[in-house]
Amino acid sequence: MLNVSEVPLRPLTFSRSDHLLQPVWNHLLVHHQHLISSPLFPVLLAFSSYVVFSVPFAAMDLLGEKVPLFHKYKIQPVKRPTLGMMTRSFRMALFNHIFFVLPSVVVSMFVLPLPAMPQEAPALGRVFVDGLALLLVFDTQYYIWHVIHHKHVQLYRCIHAIHHEYAAPFSWSTEQLSIPELMTVGFWSNQDPILLKCHPLTTWCVMVLSIWMSVEDHIGYDLPWGFNRLVPFGLLGGAPAHDMHHQRPNSNYAPFFSHWDRIFGTAVPLRKKTDMM
Repeated sequence: MLNVSEVPLRPLTFSRSDHLLQPVWNHLLVHHQHLISSPLFPVLLAFSSYVVFSVPFAAMDLLGEKVPLFHKYKIQPVKRPTLGMMTRSFRMALFNHIFFVLPSVVVSMFVLPLPAMPQEAPALGRVFVDGLALLLVFDTQYYIWHVIHHKHVQLYRCIHAIHHEYAAPFSWSTEQLSIPELMTVGFWSNQDPILLKCHPLTTWCVMVLSIWMSVEDHIGYDLPWGFNRLVPFGLLGGAPAHDMHHQRPNSNYAPFFSHWDRIFGTAVPLRKKTDMM
């Protein structure tokens, strides 16, 4: 394990991109070395992000028509999740992490060597390039996995059907997953950065971003400030595409981007609210 006391902080003689992130990375190395070097850190970061991102949208669902500013963007306004539905989804996610994810990480700690933390921070441009590469690779992996598990009846029933319990998704249902699906996604999330030789800081940034995008896909609101609205040319599917996937499960398989669904003819636009009422 890297000895923090022996970490020489780099002199400020680097490019501007490095200068932007190096102080942050130095701070993490000096003050939080034991936390960020622990294999448990990505799990804690991912699950806490899921909780933090889900809470505001859960409040929007519970308040409903009392907050018309948000409710007018509800994709399926007549289908509103109950507190019981939210509790069930959260309990399933918590159970899976406590009894399957955490034990698997603990076992890996005795099998695999602890990763050494690099002394240099990534350039800002490298974070963007590597981060985009990670998202594209995961998007491709999950698209293929998703299509297979929808086309194969037994795989769908045994592994993926639990995620489609609700035809109108909501934030907490983001991680309502079977153990095999959760572990598969976790495996990709851990191995893809290693294969692409990404800096840990890049990996963590992409992890938080991807969880936000996943939660946003499931919120059930087509918000004007959603990523699918902010990113041009319809490159992202966002909540409208994934909400449509839960209504018509043979469509919109990609988790983030829209290119694979367009290429293979599985893209289906969201129906208007009047068609769903």
